[in-house]
Amino acid sequence: MLFKNIEKQIKDLDETSVSVERQNIAQPLVDYIQSKVDSKQQIRLNFICTHNSRRSHLSQVWAQTLAYYFDIKNVFCYSGGTETTALFLVAAKTLENTGFKIITIAEGSNPIYAIKYAADEHPILGFSKNFNSDFNPNSDFAAILTCSSADKECPYIPNAEVRIPVTFEDPKAFDNTPLQAEKYLERSLQIATELKYVFSKIKV
Repeated sequence: MLFKNIEKQIKDLDETSVSVERQNIAQPLVDYIQSKVDSKQQIRLNFICTHNSRRSHLSQVWAQTLAYYFDIKNVFCYSGGTETTALFLVAAKTLENTGFKIITIAEGSNPIYAIKYAADEHPILGFSKNFNSDFNPNSDFAAILTCSSADKECPYIPNAEVRIPVTFEDPKAFDNTPLQAEKYLERSLQIATELKYVFSKIKV
């Protein structure tokens, strides 16, 4: 079962608040997931941004969690960047404050975190990597571009079945300001709300 705080947060998200414009942007992702469900195939989603430090991780974690919430089977979520940096600590803390349990597996310049959303499910491994890292799928996956710079820099993602831009504003703009925590939470919940909309549309 989901951790209680996460389940409450998901229930409180209002997917009907997603604008028609954003619904249209998300529709190719809905269609991709639905086609995989209909054909009883695995659903591999690779969320990609420039540094694989903020938006792509938030998207990966929320997508995996929401697939579990809606009981959509065989969903495997990944993330990557056009370059490798590190999962930004504030992004990890934002998830932790929402109810995710985060354990540091390895320290260093690019730490590895185990991110748990339910007691008996495999944790999500959070660390920065290139989108075509060996850790990520090499075929039969959707590439979801979560930032405009990655969208521009990656006109072609090798071996991706589809390439779907679903971009979000970068909370990095508020780093080291009094609004930092508020803006990271705002972006995390926007991503969660829009992904709740996506998964709520899937018929299993």
